[in-house]
Amino acid sequence: MKETITLNTHEQKRLLVLNRLVVGQLTTAEAAEVLDLSERQVWRLLAAYRKEGAAALAHGNRGRQPAHRINEEVRSQVINLATTRYRGCNYQHLRDLLAEREGIELSRASVRRILQAAGISSPRKQRRRQHRRRRTRYAQEGMFVQIDGSQHAWLADRGPWLTLLAAIDDATGKLVAAVFRQQEDAAGYFLLMQQLVQRHGRPLALYHDRHGIFAQTGKATEADTLEEQLTGKQSPTQFGRLLEELEITSIAARSPQAKGRVERLFGTLQDRLVVELRLAGASTLQQANQVLADYLPRLNDQFAVPPAQADSAYRPWAAQRGAGEVFCFKYLRTVGSDNVVSFARQRLQIEPDPQRRSYARAEVEVHERLDGSLAVYYGQRCLLTGPAPAVAADLRVRKAHELRNEVTEELTAEGGRCGEALVALCRCCETAPLLCDAIGR
Repeated sequence: MKETITLNTHEQKRLLVLNRLVVGQLTTAEAAEVLDLSERQVWRLLAAYRKEGAAALAHGNRGRQPAHRINEEVRSQVINLATTRYRGCNYQHLRDLLAEREGIELSRASVRRILQAAGISSPRKQRRRQHRRRRTRYAQEGMFVQIDGSQHAWLADRGPWLTLLAAIDDATGKLVAAVFRQQEDAAGYFLLMQQLVQRHGRPLALYHDRHGIFAQTGKATEADTLEEQLTGKQSPTQFGRLLEELEITSIAARSPQAKGRVERLFGTLQDRLVVELRLAGASTLQQANQVLADYLPRLNDQFAVPPAQADSAYRPWAAQRGAGEVFCFKYLRTVGSDNVVSFARQRLQIEPDPQRRSYARAEVEVHERLDGSLAVYYGQRCLLTGPAPAVAADLRVRKAHELRNEVTEELTAEGGRCGEALVALCRCCETAPLLCDAIGR
C-alpha cells in the first residue's frame, strides 16, 4: 500500500529544485541561491531526500500535538461554563471571568477558538464596519464629560426594566458616575451630577443629547414669557439651570454617533454588567445600584486610560451651601397676603422671623428636594415654614367625600334597587353636600 504525503508550497519548491539538482540541471551553488540556503544545508537536504524520498521534506512536527496545546479537560470546562454559569458573555468578558473566578488563565484568542470549535458564537453581533475618523481625546481629565441613559433589561427576568444613567470622562474613558433609575428622568440626572461633582469636582463641559430634560426643544411661540421674547431665547430647564449654577458649559449633540464614547460604554456594560448583576442575584433597584457601585472600580481599572496631560481640569466644588440647596428643583412663587405659599397642591405657612415681619407679596423660591421635602428661600435665607391650615373650600370638599363614603357603605350593605338608586344619587354629594340630609339620612 502506497503512503500519501502532502507537501505545502514551500516544500514543493524544495522538491522541484532537488529533482533538478539530482539530474544535473542545477549546481549546488545555484540550488542554494534559489532556496536561500547555504550549500551545506542543500547537501544535507539532498542526502535526506535520496534516503527517504519526498517524506524527508515534510516538517518533522507534522501530525504531532503541540506541547502547549490546551488539554481536553480545560476545554470541556470552558465550554460547560460558557453555556451554564457564564452564558451570554462575550469572548473577552468570559476570559476575564475565567481568570478572576475560576483560576483558568487563557488568552482571548484561545477562548474564541475553543467556543467557535464547539459552535458557540459571541452573543454580541458585530455591525458592518464603516470608515470613520477617530476624534482625538481631550487632553485633561475633567475637560469634557459625556452623559446619557440606557433603558435595558439589566435584571433580565428577575426584575423590572431599569434605565442606567452614566457619565464618562472623555480624556480617560473613566466611568465617573452612574446610577440606576426606574426611567430616564430629571431627578435621576440630578443624582448623577451630584455623584459626579462630589466625587471628582465640576467638569468644564457636559455633552448630552437633545432630550427635553436638558434644553427646551420647541420653537419660540406666543406662549413664551415676555422676558423670553425680549431676550430671544427660552428659559433653561431645571437641569440647564443647575449647570448654570455650577458653571458647567452645556453642549447638545446632533447625532448619536457624536456621543460615540458613551454609546460604546453602554455596549460594554450591556455585555458585562448584566452578567455581574445575574451572578450577584440582584433583582431590585436598590440591589442593582449596590452591585453597580462595587463594579465601577474594577471596570475603570481595566478600561480607563491615562490622560495626555496629568493635571486635572475638574474644579473643586465649594460646598458652603449644602447639596440639598443646589441639587434640587427650584420654582418662583409669590407669597399670599396671609403669608402662605402654594405649591403642587400643598400650602406652606411662613412663620415670622426677626429679619422681616411679613413676607406678603414677596417673591420667594420653593425648593423641591430629591427626597420629596420642600423648603422656601428668600434670597439666600431658608425661611421657617409649616403646614398651612386648610381653606374653607378644601374643608367642604373633604366633608362631602366623607359623607358620600358613609352613605355608600350603608346603602350598599342594605342592597336592593332602592339602595342602588340612592348610591348613584349620592354621588352628587361632592357638589351638594346637604343632599344626604334632604333624602332623609
